[in-house]
Amino acid sequence: MKTATCTICPHRCRLEDHALGLCRARQNQDGKVASLNYGKLTSIALDPIEKKPLRRFHPGSLILSVGSFGCNLRCPFCQNHEISMAGREAETEEISPMELVRCAQQTGRQGNIGIAFTYNEPLIGYEFVYDTSVLAKENGLETVLVTNGYVEEAPLRALLPYLSALNIDLKAFRMDSYRKLDGELKPVLRTIEQSAKACHVEVTTLIVPGLNDTDGEMDGLSRFLSKTDPDIPLHISRFFPRYRMSSQPPTSRSAVFHLADIARRHLKYVYTGNV
Repeated sequence: MKTATCTICPHRCRLEDHALGLCRARQNQDGKVASLNYGKLTSIALDPIEKKPLRRFHPGSLILSVGSFGCNLRCPFCQNHEISMAGREAETEEISPMELVRCAQQTGRQGNIGIAFTYNEPLIGYEFVYDTSVLAKENGLETVLVTNGYVEEAPLRALLPYLSALNIDLKAFRMDSYRKLDGELKPVLRTIEQSAKACHVEVTTLIVPGLNDTDGEMDGLSRFLSKTDPDIPLHISRFFPRYRMSSQPPTSRSAVFHLADIARRHLKYVYTGNV
């Protein structure tokens, strides 16, 4: 029986034969880690680019947005848990990279500029994202990634030349907070720094009471982004009860506006969401 180690994300899951990774979308098949969600879509929609959210990248345009299943973090407040916490049992439709590129081209007359990988964590389906992104660039389309940023350095560097923009979900600015989500903070910060050197980057932080809503944490988070690039837009979004936090009240609007004011001490572009 051959074991295999997945090298896509920092979990580096060491898998026995036929075992699944933490993400539920990668499996050891005869000593090689395979993607189970290659080309398998749970969601597809033509969205406003601002919904990603991207406020300073082709404003007013649309983008063909696709998602699959699985995620490599375990956020109890997940807004898309129906697909991000699912595995092979998720209902999907299969499409090839070229078919998806053609679909994006056909919606160009409606204002579509390209393809966005979103809804679940796209990088656990790295191979499909990579193959499609290469084809999209060859065909003059923009490629957007909406990601938690929890990815190893080598696959990220290989993918970045084919990406146009990223929205990276920075869930907190404390190591202990990330450990509650089965992750680590440093790899996400590294993803932000590397991506900002290669293409357009915006960052989203969902404000969850008791997890990341202190003044000091927002000050540190916005300082980090400012040192990386003061032009990085930050989206500060309001939490609503979902998934395993369905009984917790939503974040107050006043808290979101207050934290946005703190972030504006260091950043030029700060936006509030879900308010």
